[in-house]
Amino acid sequence: MHMNDYILTLSCPDRIGIVHHVTGWLLGLQGNIVDAQQFGDLATQRFFLRVHFSLPQDVASAELEQRFVAVADRFDMQASIHDARRKARLLILVSRQGHCLNDLLFRTHSGQLPVEIAGVVSNHQDFRGMVEGYGIPFHHIPVDAASKHAQERRVLDLVEQAQVDLVVLARYMQILSDSLCVALSGRAINIHHSFLPSFKGARPYHQAHERGVKIIGATAHYVTADLDEGPIIEQDIRRVGHEMSPSDLVRVGSDIESLVLARAVRWHVEHRILLNGQRTVVFR
Repeated sequence: MHMNDYILTLSCPDRIGIVHHVTGWLLGLQGNIVDAQQFGDLATQRFFLRVHFSLPQDVASAELEQRFVAVADRFDMQASIHDARRKARLLILVSRQGHCLNDLLFRTHSGQLPVEIAGVVSNHQDFRGMVEGYGIPFHHIPVDAASKHAQERRVLDLVEQAQVDLVVLARYMQILSDSLCVALSGRAINIHHSFLPSFKGARPYHQAHERGVKIIGATAHYVTADLDEGPIIEQDIRRVGHEMSPSDLVRVGSDIESLVLARAVRWHVEHRILLNGQRTVVFR
C-alpha cells in the first residue's frame, strides 16, 4: 500500500459522466488510481463506485470529502472518503459459543484481518481468559429482562468511548432492542447459523438433522430492527449427508460461520460494501 492511500465509495442515480468527473477530480489532485470497481443496477437505476487511490500529499479524509462536495452535489451522490491506512476498531459481542470469536481474535493477532479489537463484551464469563490472553479488554455485562436497557446503554458507552467503527455479533445470543439497532445502523454485523431463510430458534442444526437436509450454511448480515432480515453481506454452504450426526453438523456449521463472518468483517472494514435498498453491492 502506498504512503497516502484513500478509498472513495459512492452511490447515486445512474447517468452519463459520473466516472469522467470523478477521475477528473482525482487528476486535479494528482491522484493515482490503484483499483476501481463499478456497478450500474438496471433495476434501481443506481450507480455504485469504489475507487482506491493514492495522493502525493497527506490529506485528512474529512478535507478530501469537503473538496469532493462539488462533484457529489452535481450527481446527488452519497459519497465517503476513507483513509486506507487507518485500521477499523471493532467491538465484539459474544455469548457461550466461541468459534467465531476465536477465529476473529486469531486473524487479527496474526495480521490476516486489518482491524484493531477495542474490546469484547459478553453476558457470560466463559471467554475471559481467551480474550485477555490476547491483551484485549473483556467486559462481562450480564443481561436479563430487567437489566436489558442498562446493559445496552453500557454497550453504546463502550462504542463511544473506544471510538468503535464496527460492532460484531459473534454468536451473541441476545436480541438487540429496536433503539440499539437504530443507534448501530450500518455498523453492526451479525452471523446467523442458517442459510437464510431457514430453521429459526434453538438447536438449528438438530432441526436440520431431523429434516434430513443436504446442505447447511451461514449468513452474515447487517443488524436491523427486523430480526435476521437485515441486508445480506455474505453466505456460504456445505453439502452434508445422512451419515452425519448433529455433532458433525455443528462442527461443519461452526467452520462455515467463522469463514462467512470473517469475510463480511473484512469487506466492511475495507469499504467494499454499499447498500442498495435492502440489498448490498459487494466489491470483492
